[in-house]
Amino acid sequence: MRLFETSLSELSARDRDAWRALALAQGKLISPYLMPEFADLIDAERHDVRVVIAEENGAPAGFFACHAGADGVVRPVGAPLSDYQGFAGRPGLHVDEDALLRTLGARSLVYENWIGPAPGKVSARSGSAVIDLTGGAEAWFSARRVSHRSHFKKMDQRRRKAEREFGAVRVVFGDPLGERYAALKAWKSAQYRASGLLDLFDVSWIDAVLAGTAARAFGPFRGLVASLYLGDELAAVEMGMAAGGVYHSWIPAYDPRFASVSPGLLLLHGILEQAQALGIERVDLGRGEQAYKAYYTDYETPLSTGRALRPGVAAAGAGLWAMAETASSILPEPLASAPVRLRRRWPHTAAIEPDLSGRVRRMAGAFSNAPRRLAFTG
Repeated sequence: MRLFETSLSELSARDRDAWRALALAQGKLISPYLMPEFADLIDAERHDVRVVIAEENGAPAGFFACHAGADGVVRPVGAPLSDYQGFAGRPGLHVDEDALLRTLGARSLVYENWIGPAPGKVSARSGSAVIDLTGGAEAWFSARRVSHRSHFKKMDQRRRKAEREFGAVRVVFGDPLGERYAALKAWKSAQYRASGLLDLFDVSWIDAVLAGTAARAFGPFRGLVASLYLGDELAAVEMGMAAGGVYHSWIPAYDPRFASVSPGLLLLHGILEQAQALGIERVDLGRGEQAYKAYYTDYETPLSTGRALRPGVAAAGAGLWAMAETASSILPEPLASAPVRLRRRWPHTAAIEPDLSGRVRRMAGAFSNAPRRLAFTG
């Protein structure tokens, strides 16, 4: 296998066609995140996307879009926004991590949502929750009302409560004036601030990528804005990406005034009910252990979190973090969790801020918000 890297702009139309073809497994798109169009969205704002091409017998076998920073660390394209990471490649493609890092002139690779054989050391495994609507929404809901009768009965009650207290329930798609996305942004930013978490909308390139995706309403790769109205009031908005029959939920938010009727789930029901008309056969809810997913998930796409290191400073740094985590384990909670949580914050900070000064500033903010974040249970 031969590996070589290039800038995204230097790829030929033929290369991009091959990339799209490899993003499909048995004729079905794995995820919009693995398509060249997602890399385009990121590169339009960051201008630093590199692509590694794995070649076998003179033909492309895989494409990996990434950021190769001046710090010697490789991060998958769009991290931490990208819910799927890794190669769009032939089934079972495995790339030697040392060869990958040498090709990029890097010392380490860090990832959170790697699909397929993962390079280096895997620290955690999880899955992205998928709803399979290939049999149609009506059949899907009928089956779910049997397997999770109590939950869906409760959702019927909440819909009736919403109609009784607030007005007719309706779901609309699109956002020609940008007002619905603006509401989503305001609600989500308030949630981030309340929890002490990083406000993604406070990062200029992320804000631009999300807004650009929301405005991309047409084409084979598009943003999809879905909104829930209760009467005349906007109650919830969700924005995601749709391509190849897959809708990937990305950023959901709702107005806390309507929390008693579960507006986020009412909106999800509306998306599922209209999926066929939108050309959607699968809805990907992403990674995470939110309790509601147990009632909706048909299967999970396996994903891995980990890192690949070349010998040297990177390995030493990882060892120091591990020592800090071990030493802190004797402390009472929430202090015992602090090194782990701050360590998880660092990859996100390093991914969104290319220069050291920006990383220092954001980590200082993370330390100042640590007490609020550790105590947050919302």
